[in-house]
Amino acid sequence: MAEQTEEKSEKTREPFRFKQCVNILKSTGKKAKNLRELWNGIEEASNESVYFHTYQYFLKGHLLEYTNDFAQWAGEGLGERVLAEHLSNIDSYEFSDIHDLRNKLLEVIDDYLETFPESKEVMPGNEFYFNETITMVFPAGMRARNLAEFLIAVRYLDAGSIYYHFYDARSRLGGTDDFSQWLEEDLAKKELAEKIRAMDPFMHTFEGIRQHIVEAVDEEVRKDMEVMPQ
Repeated sequence: MAEQTEEKSEKTREPFRFKQCVNILKSTGKKAKNLRELWNGIEEASNESVYFHTYQYFLKGHLLEYTNDFAQWAGEGLGERVLAEHLSNIDSYEFSDIHDLRNKLLEVIDDYLETFPESKEVMPGNEFYFNETITMVFPAGMRARNLAEFLIAVRYLDAGSIYYHFYDARSRLGGTDDFSQWLEEDLAKKELAEKIRAMDPFMHTFEGIRQHIVEAVDEEVRKDMEVMPQ
């Protein structure tokens, strides 16, 4: 009887439907050769451009020294390491609104220019180029109804799915991610959800995040198997 109840609950729960995203880079035609031009560019840039250079920094797929494109250029392009660190300390995911994030970026550059008003310039070809992306989201053709199916799917997901459900979701859902939300709300796996939610996106590549999720879910699956009635 218990087995029938469990089977019924699995059939009625909402499955996790994996999605894929593809981002097409689009140039805005705007660039900056010094900090003052960077400030002006950030102020005038579209929300999509600010989003690309901050939240979508992870699309590069490998760990860099900084956490957004503005910090990366300030440090590596202009050699303004102190400013780069200040910009890098801005956690995009703490801002639910692009307007607030934009203002914080401008404030940090403003403060730096007050102390160091002489703005360096880069050589032609090394300017900061403002870009944005066109994002297309579509079904990945996989879904999971339980933890075991979820584990198998995550092992073989395309990097674009990892990005969409773990990184992009944090801006969409206000600090959590699609994986954690489903695990907690549909599978009642609160502890596992908290483990995944606590993974720092700034400290890992896509593959690093995948591996940590796989390890956490695999451990939970093993625990569930140990408590199954013989």
